Amino acid sequence: MTFDSPSIDYAALSPIIALTAGLVVLVLVAVFDSIKRFGSPIALLTLAVTAGCLIWQWDTNTDLVAGSLHFDGITVTLSLLCVVSAAVAVLLSIGDPAEKQTGRSDYLALLMGSVLGMVMLTQANNIITFFVALELLSIPLYALCATNLRKRDSLESGLKYLIIGSVGSATLLYGLALIYGTSGAMEFPQIAAGYLGDGTPDSINKLVGDPLTLVGIGMVTVGLAFKVSIAPFHQWTPDVYQGAPTPITAFMAVATKAAVFAIFIRFFLVALIGMVDGWDVMLAALAAFSMVVGNVGALAQTSLKRMLGYSGIAQAGYMLCGVIVATQDGISALVFYLAAYVAMNLAAFAVLVAHERRTGFSDDISSLRGLGRSKPLLAWPLTIAMLALAGLPPTAGFIGKLYLIEALVDADWTWLGVMIAIGTMISLVYYLRVVAAVWMSPEAEASPTDEIDTSGLPPAVAGGSAGDFTDGQAHRRWYLVLPAVIGAAATIFFGVVPQPLVEFAQQAGNALSAYIS
Repeated sequence: MTFDSPSIDYAALSPIIALTAGLVVLVLVAVFDSIKRFGSPIALLTLAVTAGCLIWQWDTNTDLVAGSLHFDGITVTLSLLCVVSAAVAVLLSIGDPAEKQTGRSDYLALLMGSVLGMVMLTQANNIITFFVALELLSIPLYALCATNLRKRDSLESGLKYLIIGSVGSATLLYGLALIYGTSGAMEFPQIAAGYLGDGTPDSINKLVGDPLTLVGIGMVTVGLAFKVSIAPFHQWTPDVYQGAPTPITAFMAVATKAAVFAIFIRFFLVALIGMVDGWDVMLAALAAFSMVVGNVGALAQTSLKRMLGYSGIAQAGYMLCGVIVATQDGISALVFYLAAYVAMNLAAFAVLVAHERRTGFSDDISSLRGLGRSKPLLAWPLTIAMLALAGLPPTAGFIGKLYLIEALVDADWTWLGVMIAIGTMISLVYYLRVVAAVWMSPEAEASPTDEIDTSGLPPAVAGGSAGDFTDGQAHRRWYLVLPAVIGAAATIFFGVVPQPLVEFAQQAGNALSAYIS
């Protein structure tokens, strides 16, 4: 009896190895009180090494571990977005009440575990690795949302995310089982070959019309839509965004989208590329509905985090258009928009974290009144982020939407391009409302922090004061201000000089040249 071990490319696996090693170190550091304070530097070093490994393998295009993973331009570009998002989340988490109450190393170990799942998800090339990576991404996030033990909203958000996320995972798993049953394969390229049959139109049409195949595709779509907040599977998003610690909300808002859209690309444009006519209209309907629900829902919000949650629902609809067109230009446009979305969203959330620490206010939009006069270093990045999310020039958000609309028009999906334009006009109402509060309203008066429920908590946790949530010097701390300034600067730079980001995005589009035109 012999055992043939799979061929392993350790160089291409180096990002996963680096993240795993850093995660193990953080777990061990949590045991020793004397070195717990080094958790943040260790996490940042881990992420820096991971980014270095990804850049080192920039032009690699190869299967890993017997085809269960695939490393290519999609992996590099979208993994880098996840790593950058995690690094910003680590900085924003320094001194956060959730980090203090959970234990810095424990908190960061959960964060690194989620990043590891994201990087694996960008490489998933197999049904099993797809599901395992998605759960590795999700489970730490369920816990991280509930790490602010003194806020009822945080505990509630963790529970809501767990329940709804579990429903999405179960639906996804059932759909993957049906896909396996109808295609007879587990690797994405082999699934594509199974659905092509003998390659004749009759063979393909028979598979496209097979009820089990259609139900499987539909259930996988629903499972992924839950994860990325596409309407009507978005119900958890506003509540979880508002209740979770703000650094975790920032991380979820951008990194989760980057990772899940990576698997959207691989699953629909590799495994199901021969059945485009069986799923493109379904995804187009979801994209259009998500744009409407997200933009209309955001109009009535007074909480900035809830507003950004509804905004994220609309933005997910825009991003889904890049998958629908099923072309290299569509994938490049999607990755460009994701990169811009990371910059502008992280800038907005960094300002929100600094503002919360400085004043102890809630995330209500009215609490931002007069910020332009009192703290312009925070006001300008927030203003730029809002204008970029609205898609106004000269920002990367404008170029990203233009890029998506161009790809849609070229692929005869003009009506979706019109939907993006209409959604953009609606979004001006709620984005400019934030800008008006910052620059055109008198400064907000001091108000009490959110109600804290300490009943049933240990004395060490319940004994804190509201002062833990306030810090008049927070706006001067580089680790809060720097992400906001860099994110806003990148948003403007790539709006004026988009070519470097276009070339970055084309790296992902070129990776699928063997499957799509």
